[in-house]
Amino acid sequence: MNKPQLVVMAAGMGSRYGGLKQIDPIGPNGEIVLDYAVSDAIGAGFEKVVFIIRKDIEEAFREKVGKTIESRIEVEYAFQELDKLPAGFTCPPTRQKPWGTGHAVLCAKDVIDGPFALINGDDFYGRSSFETIANHLRTAEDRDGVADWSMVAFVLANTLSDHGHVARGICNVTADGCLDTVVERTMIQRRPEGVQFSEDDGTSWKPVGEESLVSMNMWGLTTSYLSALEEGFHEWLPGAIDTPKGEYYIPTEVNRQLQANAATVRVLPTDEKWLGVTYQEDKPTVVAAIRALIDAGVYPESLWG
Repeated sequence: MNKPQLVVMAAGMGSRYGGLKQIDPIGPNGEIVLDYAVSDAIGAGFEKVVFIIRKDIEEAFREKVGKTIESRIEVEYAFQELDKLPAGFTCPPTRQKPWGTGHAVLCAKDVIDGPFALINGDDFYGRSSFETIANHLRTAEDRDGVADWSMVAFVLANTLSDHGHVARGICNVTADGCLDTVVERTMIQRRPEGVQFSEDDGTSWKPVGEESLVSMNMWGLTTSYLSALEEGFHEWLPGAIDTPKGEYYIPTEVNRQLQANAATVRVLPTDEKWLGVTYQEDKPTVVAAIRALIDAGVYPESLWG
């Protein structure tokens, strides 16, 4: 039986939020979103966590996060940097934006050595989501050249911010509960006309169903994803190297493997309500939601005792 690992993408500074939101307290004793995620992962049986961060935030991150967590679970660090590119490629001097979530995971490939759950560092997924994905990872096994992956899917209406647009991967699911495709929508918002998305920076809008299943980057993957990602990123990069905002997303490689019939992705629906601080105005809502979970006995008053 596999021992699941947790990989956390926490390199972003949160440009829309205006600060290092990964270490901004949201619990009554200074707990951050990551504290609750790791606590839930430990409770679900995860045995190792890999944090993907940037070198320039390493000291602050280790002080606020690592120091507490390292005594409770094995911890590894990986670093996403703009110049961490395949041989033969050089980062343009004007490039400022990271190369995307796919690149972030690729930066951690040397410290991931088993089936792993992949999450964002600034998202709250809920305890049952970790239990669900851990159960799948324990028995995940690639067979006959076909990867055995999974994804926790949230209801779109449970993942929106009241203070601006969000990016979500809209999932198309087969009749037998597997992922067909993920369509990345980078601007989804609740508007007077209902929930809508835009593909042209808000010039025009199109409706999207509130009950749509969406990816919140909570993936259950085997190490075969890392080798596929390396190949896919290398093929993508030549056409994007001079595109200032070009990004290689996690679902890009998932879709590529699905289309090649080289992977299946079991969709694991959840009724959990996503919580996240996309904008500064989101924080009071998240704090209140955590307080309600504590009052309901889901979490103790002091998470780490």
